[in-house]
Amino acid sequence: MTILEAASTAPDPALVERFGVALDRLGAEGKRIGLAVSGGPDSMAMLLLACEAMPGMFEVATVDHGLRPESADECALVVRACAGRGVPCEVLRVDVGDGNVQAGAREARYAALSEWAIRRDLAVLATAHHADDQAETLLMRLGRGSGVAGLAGVREARSIADGAVLLIRPLLHFRREELHSVLREAGQEAASDPSNADERYDRARIRRALAAAPWLDPLAVAKSAQLLAEADEALAFVAETHWQSHSFREGEGDGGEQGEREGGALLVRLHAARLVRLRLIARALAEFGGRARGGAVAELDTAIVAGNRANLAGVVAERVERAGGAYLRFTPEPPRRRA
Repeated sequence: MTILEAASTAPDPALVERFGVALDRLGAEGKRIGLAVSGGPDSMAMLLLACEAMPGMFEVATVDHGLRPESADECALVVRACAGRGVPCEVLRVDVGDGNVQAGAREARYAALSEWAIRRDLAVLATAHHADDQAETLLMRLGRGSGVAGLAGVREARSIADGAVLLIRPLLHFRREELHSVLREAGQEAASDPSNADERYDRARIRRALAAAPWLDPLAVAKSAQLLAEADEALAFVAETHWQSHSFREGEGDGGEQGEREGGALLVRLHAARLVRLRLIARALAEFGGRARGGAVAELDTAIVAGNRANLAGVVAERVERAGGAYLRFTPEPPRRRA
């Protein structure tokens, strides 16, 4: 645990106002919302800001993954902080399976938080991701060669739980140091996660590199991520519009009718923009129950646009000519013969 010693005072009114403006802009105005608070400095700062910006209008959940001996104490810290401020708080205990522990913990956490929000009739859930987190995410994904969707980083707002809950990140335009100043002014105790400094993890290495590059402004990087998110939404719109007008099952004709999409080859009019085609190909694979990584979809696109027949995720794809122009044709792979 880390205690940021100072006289107990309210947060800077300017930070409280910025937080309230972000909540309103992201769709939380006038609504009771849920805060996901881990006990770390960022989420504890969000709790203190919420107490000033929207008293009596929120509840808190803290997730115990059971992965570290300190996790129960960290949840207890959150419970104490909430109790002292009259804020309803619930501890959610989850089990994380084998495999990629970080990914599994994230999936289990969001599943538990979604269920809690629905059960408590909270239509909005807020997490404490901030500008430094966003900058780290974008740089990590740049190093992996991610596309537009990946480089958009964490989104300011998106629906989860089949649309039942709006997930928002009202701190994406706040710096980490601003949030820590909130704790120092309040003298609020916060938990410290040793993995944040463990350079076996990509994020910890990126964090250290950012600290050594003061010329790189995380707020500017986060702004770029927001613009990439807008570009991703525009691409999604174009792909969906094209799909609705220019995809059909073979035998239905080429007038753009969708039909029931049961059985038969699926044809999608060839789109000139590669980034749009990649989305259309992924959508076509999904129609047959197939899924593939972005790199594999890109390789498939290269093959079939060049006129080759190729397969991926149990689906055969090829370029064909039909009345009105070129199409991508998708069919399920034939069953393999047993020896």
